Amino acid sequence: MAGIEIDGITKNFGRTEVLRRVDLDIRPGEFMTLVGPSGCGKSTLLRIVAGLEMQSSGSVRIADTAVDGLRPRDRDLAMVFQSYALYPHLTVAENIAVPLRMRQLKGHQRWPLVGRLMPGTGSLESAIAAEVQSVAAMLDIGHLLERKPGQLSGGQRQRVALGRAMVRHPKAFLMDEPLSNLDAKLRVHMRAEIAQLHRRLGTTFIYVTHDQAEAMTMSDRIAVMMDGAVLQVAAPETVYNDPKDIRVAEFIGSPKINVLPATVTTDGALSVTDRTIRLAPAARTGDLVRLAFRPEHAVLAAPDRAALLGRVAHLENLGSDLLVHVLAGEEEHPLVVRSEPGIPRPRIGEIVGIDLADRLPMLFGQDGKRIDVAAMAARETAHG
Repeated sequence: MAGIEIDGITKNFGRTEVLRRVDLDIRPGEFMTLVGPSGCGKSTLLRIVAGLEMQSSGSVRIADTAVDGLRPRDRDLAMVFQSYALYPHLTVAENIAVPLRMRQLKGHQRWPLVGRLMPGTGSLESAIAAEVQSVAAMLDIGHLLERKPGQLSGGQRQRVALGRAMVRHPKAFLMDEPLSNLDAKLRVHMRAEIAQLHRRLGTTFIYVTHDQAEAMTMSDRIAVMMDGAVLQVAAPETVYNDPKDIRVAEFIGSPKINVLPATVTTDGALSVTDRTIRLAPAARTGDLVRLAFRPEHAVLAAPDRAALLGRVAHLENLGSDLLVHVLAGEEEHPLVVRSEPGIPRPRIGEIVGIDLADRLPMLFGQDGKRIDVAAMAARETAHG
């Protein structure tokens, strides 16, 4: 296994800046996921690490060695693509064996028929076949070795692509949205398999996806990217519970986090949708902030005992959860609250309260950066 250091990477396509000084330190054996919307630069960054794309500036180090001048094949990395990139005319066994045959057999030893008669070829081919069998057994595709890719399902092709990468025993695996071509049910199954494979191999994984569920369920840490920059790098639960930027808070989480504009009032409270929330001694009177809370961090309450009021606009029954969409004040977008078990089901058009007492909501400034409530209180005391 090997650590990977990404230091000040920028990438320009003409006048378009795709990556803006990206710094990222990936630990040996870590499962790091680059997650973000389409066009944020995550696949470009992965291709730069692989050597398939050259950066405009900055450097990449693998196992403490600079690799900026090395060709892709000399970086000892294995790439798994979205399209799987299997050879349709070869069997599963032959597809998996390709990296080994290219690395271990000389050119004349790879010739059809004649190559097998060359001295030493037989023993090398036997060793390659044994390695293919071992990897196939690990991925539970041993019974598919004689089939062609066209005879396989999407999940089986994905396993073959993984097997072809595994036989190389690379320093790190790079995966570019490998599950995006699968249906929803198979994606859930395959992300569990990939996470288990990582634990079994203990090798460094860099995984690119726009699917937050994949990032949250598979990773040791995730790097949230937007507009060519890394906004936050942390464990999935930290990014979810303690986002440092409003864009991270809104991207991670389903249903989406609730966000409301608020104004700091003269007595240090917040004015939100014509209601007053005594959250903390705030900064300056008149400051505009954004109050945010997750759907599961609020509960429906009686209107006379709630921080916020609104009208029920929609009920979303997901079986395990009932999501209540509430229009508060003059807001165009409804707030989403998970209804607690045992609470009577509200009716469309009913006025309900939203109680935020169970968990302290988050605050973000106009620049989108997280405002620490304790820091706000300390600042108010210092200027008092």
